[in-house]
Amino acid sequence: MVLADLGRKINSALADLNKAPVIDEQVLDGMLKDICGALLASDVNVKLVQRLRTNIKAAVNVQEAGAGINKKRLVQKTVMDELCNLVDPGAEPYKPAKGHANVIMMVGLQGAGKTTTCTKLAYHYQRKGWKTALVCSDTFRAGAFDQLKQNATKAKIPYYGSYTETDPVAIAMEGVDKFKAEKFDIIIVDTSGRHKQESELFEEMKQIAAGIEPDSTIFVMDGTIGQAADGQARAFKEAADFGSIIITKMDGHAKGGGAISAVAATQSPIVFIGTGEHLHDLDRFEARPFVRKMLGMGDMSDFVEKVQDLKLDQNKNLMKNLESGQYSLRDMYEQFQQISKMGPLSKLMGSIPGMPADMMAGSEEEGTKRLKRMMCIMDSMNDGELDSDSTPFYTQPTRVVRVARGSGTSVHEVEEILSQYKRFQGMVKTMGGKDGLFKNMPTDPRKMKPEQIAKMQQSMSSMIPPHMLQQMGGMQGLQKMARQMMGGGGMPNIPGMPNMGGGGGGGMPDMAQMEKMMKGMFGGKMPF
Repeated sequence: MVLADLGRKINSALADLNKAPVIDEQVLDGMLKDICGALLASDVNVKLVQRLRTNIKAAVNVQEAGAGINKKRLVQKTVMDELCNLVDPGAEPYKPAKGHANVIMMVGLQGAGKTTTCTKLAYHYQRKGWKTALVCSDTFRAGAFDQLKQNATKAKIPYYGSYTETDPVAIAMEGVDKFKAEKFDIIIVDTSGRHKQESELFEEMKQIAAGIEPDSTIFVMDGTIGQAADGQARAFKEAADFGSIIITKMDGHAKGGGAISAVAATQSPIVFIGTGEHLHDLDRFEARPFVRKMLGMGDMSDFVEKVQDLKLDQNKNLMKNLESGQYSLRDMYEQFQQISKMGPLSKLMGSIPGMPADMMAGSEEEGTKRLKRMMCIMDSMNDGELDSDSTPFYTQPTRVVRVARGSGTSVHEVEEILSQYKRFQGMVKTMGGKDGLFKNMPTDPRKMKPEQIAKMQQSMSSMIPPHMLQQMGGMQGLQKMARQMMGGGGMPNIPGMPNMGGGGGGGMPDMAQMEKMMKGMFGGKMPF
């Protein structure tokens, strides 16, 4: 990711602060030097870096701090707050409303990924239950309408454009009027890419805006643009007066600090960040979760939102089976289908606090291929086999040979899937049913009996492949990750700041809070 290196450098500076026996001006200045150097190396505007340093120095006066104040906590909280302020101008972005057509106009530089982002945004809202449509008014770039048409067809989103009409204003107005008449909720209009020097194209952009009267104008900006972001963003702000920003190409290795500079220059909030070329590679942006993920702390709210998008509560049979502790091969197949919809596993892992960010490094492509291969094998099973608990394969071994031949794989691979299924089934039986683990769990987790804690840890470890468990630090690492997810363990808790992980502190939250979060993930009821 663009800002991954920046996160590592800031983390290193905070770690050095933690090692210092006494926090004085010299230690504080050393930490600020490292953080400011990292920000400047990432192309963040020098004036913004200077302001951040001044604000931290003003908020943390180590000479006048009282004896009862934990200076390390104070410094950590201030650094976190100021990093959040860099990417959060405090302005509220436009939020679409039901009951009328929400027209969104996309503007930006040539090559910033505007057309692709239009489809990603429409797909994002479509997954949330909105009726979305796309309009291509880009008559300047050859192939723009073809690109949008191909993307929209892949995402199954209605689109409008023209090969013969050369007036972009006429196309935009016709498309918007058409979809308004068809009662669409969100209409996204793609415009021609332009530079701040091209006055004719800027005038065209103003004419389109006057014709369609958009509810929101979004500036699509290349995350790798560097220091030029400031001037370009100001020019677009003056011409289009955009209300929010989408930053693209955040999955590369170029410096991304210029994107932060654009936020400060225009006082417009970032609403999404593009993290790849696929339809699902568009992440909703919030300042604090973004900074937490940049620093490698994870963000459970992002993980929960992805799970909610799967609409697991609509699969009544699966939820009923999980509650009763039953689990068939078909249930596992349906879960594989849901996992494949969530996008790359590395992105999900990065959302879980305590999970090593590089755990999936090098194995992402291999894992995706393996998942598809497993689903291909299960496609060769008949309905009776999928609805069973794998017993027929053990009583009649010839079934294993038939499935292997039908899927073009080996007997060993089919046996591996059956072995994996047995592990999943054991986990479900432990958690679900009338005597399941969650049925007898006390309201306050601090009152859990040692045997309950051991049983939970054993169940979690049995579900994780040995090599992955080793990367997480074994059972000790698994326990630490669980504490971080539940708010305990790690770096001392800081008022108003999520737990950062590292040394003693914060207790576990009320069980009712955990249950509320789980119910939100699984559509209103616990899955066990």
